[in-house]
Amino acid sequence: MEKNNLIELKNVTLAFEGETVLDRLNLEIRDKEFITLLGPSGCGKTTTLGIIAGFLEPEEGDVFFDGKRINDVPAYKRQVNTIFQRYALFPHLNVYENIAFGLRIRKLPENEIHEKVTEMLRLVNMTGLEKRKINHLSGGQQQRVAIARALANNPRVLLLDEPLAALDLMLRKDMQNELKKIQKQLGITFIFVTHDQEEALSMSDRVVVMDNGRIQQIGTPKDIYNEPTNAFVADFIGESNILDGCMIQDYEAEFSGKRFACLDSGFAPGQKVDVVVRPEDVDIVPVEQGMLSGIVTSVTFLGVHYEIIVDIGGFKWMIQTTDEHHIDETVGLIIEPDAIHIMHKSEYSGRYGDYSTYSDEIDHLSDVEEDEK
Repeated sequence: MEKNNLIELKNVTLAFEGETVLDRLNLEIRDKEFITLLGPSGCGKTTTLGIIAGFLEPEEGDVFFDGKRINDVPAYKRQVNTIFQRYALFPHLNVYENIAFGLRIRKLPENEIHEKVTEMLRLVNMTGLEKRKINHLSGGQQQRVAIARALANNPRVLLLDEPLAALDLMLRKDMQNELKKIQKQLGITFIFVTHDQEEALSMSDRVVVMDNGRIQQIGTPKDIYNEPTNAFVADFIGESNILDGCMIQDYEAEFSGKRFACLDSGFAPGQKVDVVVRPEDVDIVPVEQGMLSGIVTSVTFLGVHYEIIVDIGGFKWMIQTTDEHHIDETVGLIIEPDAIHIMHKSEYSGRYGDYSTYSDEIDHLSDVEEDEK
């Protein structure tokens, strides 16, 4: 076990009612890092959290904490605390007593409890609200009390299971910043579970992308976004145009009937590949200047930019641009070498890719609106 690895899961497998939920999962979590488990519902991220917490026991594989195997260590003896989506605060206790709860169970002296609760109130910006009843708090304030209560016991690790899901967008943004600040300030390991890609990218030191009980990719937010390992990751993290392609040779790929310079190498000449081009990395130019050309089929204004769907030979590309374009306009596209990312074919190839469905949905909504007029 590496020195800076605090938690290791080795070949962890778990099934519920005959269905595999975790499939030989291997994961290393470093001391003092903010790591996020990201994926769709049912991918195994909350189950992974449950195994680390001690609420669940793997059928196969081992869990290590600070170099020691802890498969048989019960949850209450682990140096881990969990914050759930529903904060599980005690409605009959005020803010102070909710935060003090775990300290009282440990039978700490009253002056130590007071000192710790005061420190936690300051940490989560709740000083002065210690006598407030739980049902008189906003969602954001309840969230802060849950964090304070979990941190009062000095855990080495804080597990957070979609803790911001119930908050509105502005409050979520505030709490994302707050959590990151608290984690840096305390220097403890945060393991965060979410299905929100933006949340994962903005908060994490590393992101673990999961699907079907397996880890698809682990990396920094930038790595995950810029260098997705397969079509699932590319599609799940942000918008992506994913095309069938072929490597002609190192640094040259063919897709959409044209050859393009790229920055990838190490593939066999003629090897079939998946090609990812992010919507913000495509430039729209006059037709005669374009490497590719197509017809605009949909334009959506999103404030900061337009989302434009362009049909190129039946494949619907999404392009994000600050320039306005119009439906039925013929446009050219330029794609620079560093905008093209080549991936090996995988079980996910062919499942994701173009924005035909997106355009159909827009058309359908327009039809509904016309019918209602």
